[in-house]
Amino acid sequence: MRRILAVVCLAALPVTLSLAAQTPAAPKAAPKPTAPQAAPKTLAAPQVVKDLPVRKVVLYKNGVGYFEHAGSVNGNQRVAIDFTSPQLNDVLQSLTVLDEGGGRIAGVNYNSTTPLAEQLKSLSLGMTDDPTSTELFQALRGQRVEVTGAPGGTITGRLMAIETRTEKTNGGDNATTIDKYYLTLVAGSGAVRVIELTPALSVRPLDANLQGQLDRYLQLLSTTHSTGLRHLTLDALGAGQRQLRVSYISEVPVWKSTYRLVFPRTPNGNATMQGWAVVDNTVGADWDNVQLSLVAGAPQSFIQPLSQPIYTRRVEIPISTEAQLTPQTHEAGEQNRNFAALASLGLGVSSSLPNRPKKQNAPSPSVAADALAVQTDSNVVSTLISSEEISSIATKNSADLARPGQSPSGSSVDRVSDAIKEGDVTTSAFDDFFEYALTAPVTIHKNESAMVPILQQELPAVHVTLWSEKEPTPLRAVWLENKSKLTLDSGSFSIFESGEFAGEGLLDPIHPGERRLLSYAADQAVRVKVSARNGERTLHHVQIRKGSVIETYMDVDAKTYSAINSGDLDRDVLIEQPRHTNDWTLDGDLKAAETSPNIYRFKLPVAAHTTAKLEVRERGPEKTAVYLNAYNNQSVYLLDLVKRVPEALDKLKPVIDAEDALADLDRRINESKQIEATAAADEARDRENLTALKGNDAAKRFVDELNRAEDLLQATRKQTAGLEAQKKVAIEKLNELISQISFDWDVKAGNKD
Repeated sequence: MRRILAVVCLAALPVTLSLAAQTPAAPKAAPKPTAPQAAPKTLAAPQVVKDLPVRKVVLYKNGVGYFEHAGSVNGNQRVAIDFTSPQLNDVLQSLTVLDEGGGRIAGVNYNSTTPLAEQLKSLSLGMTDDPTSTELFQALRGQRVEVTGAPGGTITGRLMAIETRTEKTNGGDNATTIDKYYLTLVAGSGAVRVIELTPALSVRPLDANLQGQLDRYLQLLSTTHSTGLRHLTLDALGAGQRQLRVSYISEVPVWKSTYRLVFPRTPNGNATMQGWAVVDNTVGADWDNVQLSLVAGAPQSFIQPLSQPIYTRRVEIPISTEAQLTPQTHEAGEQNRNFAALASLGLGVSSSLPNRPKKQNAPSPSVAADALAVQTDSNVVSTLISSEEISSIATKNSADLARPGQSPSGSSVDRVSDAIKEGDVTTSAFDDFFEYALTAPVTIHKNESAMVPILQQELPAVHVTLWSEKEPTPLRAVWLENKSKLTLDSGSFSIFESGEFAGEGLLDPIHPGERRLLSYAADQAVRVKVSARNGERTLHHVQIRKGSVIETYMDVDAKTYSAINSGDLDRDVLIEQPRHTNDWTLDGDLKAAETSPNIYRFKLPVAAHTTAKLEVRERGPEKTAVYLNAYNNQSVYLLDLVKRVPEALDKLKPVIDAEDALADLDRRINESKQIEATAAADEARDRENLTALKGNDAAKRFVDELNRAEDLLQATRKQTAGLEAQKKVAIEKLNELISQISFDWDVKAGNKD
């Protein structure tokens, strides 16, 4: 009842406002208006709600569709469009309304729904949207109830509690447990009864208000299962007959592309390519004679729950009881006179308006039409659009749409395709997308699907057998060249040969002028074997700079392919070979039939019941790098390099000698440290013996040995320190020699720098 009253009040609200506008505020005589400021006309109440049919549909590959409703309105008209709840979020996010006759949209309304959790808060039961029986009886605690079906007859009393007891069903080893529920009631006489809750037991609240609460609760739960329409109503205010356009995006099923490739019985190098688009209408409204366009692209799109009332959690501030505040008044801010004029008309956007020259002999535009302005923090940006300018823009748009052969999208890159027949489909390329625009109107009723033709044309198509190391099973394929003016969208395709089905597959987008391989079946008559020869490796260049030795080799990689054709028909075998990078090229006069960034494709004709061979040689550079430093002895590598490049001996001999000297120092340091370790062990042993023989005549001998061991240890340590100092100097010298090497050698020139 409360909702019905609210609807009645909302329906009566425009009438009330209209009557208030016609009633004078006071008997005081109004001042006589001047010519430029005529008294505003009285707005009539909006007329009966009118449906606005769908006129244009553009479907995208990312699961959204662009819809345009168009129709005529007369005077003040209310226009309604129905959506489902999931659609409404997209609609509120993208809705655009254009009144082409100089009118304006007073408002857009739709029936809202409060979230179930918020509606349940209005009830005193305190139950959630997924209650259990225990939760229901907990909500009835303290209430007067009537229990029937209990032992002893009907019982009336207040429900005190509900509890669960776990009881055994039988004894022995196979005993099982079961949960039983019991109600505790307090009768009017004060007697307490505990009753088992069984299927035969019936509990009825006696409070009429509580019964109403339960009915309301169940009614709210039932609303969650309804998928009613959301009614969006626009109030178009204006004068005379004019066109109204409403556009928005909405979630829709993705449209799909599918193709048929039909070869004639007598091969002529061509095949008939037929393309279809599968379109589903699930938006809940019929598409009657709509302008349909299909866009292969995925503009960024997302969903925000704009149609759902959202409640945020607010901070709870305690009431202050310590300080008493004195009422205050505050100075009013400055206000522009234009602000007051706009506010008096009920407009919600205000800004300072710049001076704009008016056209001569033009009627004065309404203030509402000139009230579009945007204000930023530091600058004011204003845009004024007069009524006659809106009308001229709308007239131009209508003329563009009515122009024959023009795409409804208004793009300047439209070109007529050679699909189906001349003019049946136009295509537009814009941004990163391409569009199929059907010239003839299309009708697809709600909850129906349709196949829409988008292409039919003869295209060059050649049969080949495709083989690659990644897919060792040879595949029957079609080498298709797109000579149409349409971009073929990705989708499935079917092949028909000699009037029979031959296979199917998938294709990626094929742009005009592009050639693509489409595989559709296994070729069981062809086998391919690969034999690889040892590659050749020749040193071509050596460069030494700042300790980096870079060797460049010229490698040759050779493979031989043997294709065996066991069939009765000749085959063109297309062999795919991975392509090297870094300036590798094909050796000799061999040329690939097609080259991609990652593979070569070689065409090898193989006659019926024969074997054909193809040798593929690739030549290219390979580089190795060695970094010289004093901490790694690389004299063996340098001696090998000198053998291969004798011209490098003069540059590398000082480095080799310095590394040998450093290696000799390392050897002497290791020997000295071994002697030092032995002397330290002897010194420790002699000291232990001397301590053990303290006060004995034999201790004198160990004193002499201890002195000799200490002398040897000190001398060895001094020698090791000296060798370490020499090594440090040798490392610095070697690093300096390495950094000074500059050598560049090429096998062709045989020169060095």
